[in-house]
Amino acid sequence: LRFDEKVRVVVFKSEVKGVFCAGADLKERAKMDDAEVGHFVKRLRNLMDEIAALPVPTIAAIDGYALGGGLELALACDLRVAASSAKMGLIETTRGLLPGAGGTQRLPRCVGIGLAKELIFTGRQVDGQQAASMGLVNHAVPQNSDGDAAYQRALALAKEILPQAPFAVKMGKLAINRGIEVDIASGMAIEGMCYAQNIPTRDRQEGMAAFREKRPPQFIGK
Repeated sequence: LRFDEKVRVVVFKSEVKGVFCAGADLKERAKMDDAEVGHFVKRLRNLMDEIAALPVPTIAAIDGYALGGGLELALACDLRVAASSAKMGLIETTRGLLPGAGGTQRLPRCVGIGLAKELIFTGRQVDGQQAASMGLVNHAVPQNSDGDAAYQRALALAKEILPQAPFAVKMGKLAINRGIEVDIASGMAIEGMCYAQNIPTRDRQEGMAAFREKRPPQFIGK
């Protein structure tokens, strides 16, 4: 996906009705020794980092349970859409664990430190509406009879992104992701570097031309 220039947006959904991702299989985990657990979680953390590093926008469609590592997967995405009835939480402390695949880092960046601490310390589960109110998800929608309301809303969101200039969107994502980790002066420099890469693109010229000619732009990602 990272190297496929035809890919503009990636939507993560589950093929299992009622469950986005239920997290680690604790029965499987119980059979591992300490070293194996550490290796497993490190690989899982690396996977989430790879998802977060995808250059195109990513959307998690949460139509059911997103627990533990399942919510960490959703947090690794840029945007999250949930059914109102979905349940999500970093429940690791209820099992004698702590989030180990990015949850302690991405949740505070998403909802703020105080709320993230409360959710992680208590292992509390929240529904889609509660998640929307705290900024954990971008949109909460009523579940439909097919059980894929979040996926349908995620597709609609993806279709809003698709017409926009692909390279500009990629640079926007890069600037946000890198800039949020540094002070604002450094962030401005990062934005400047990303903007400079966008200046010579054919899409920027097309955007200007389309504006002058009062027509929709036809972006090609170059």
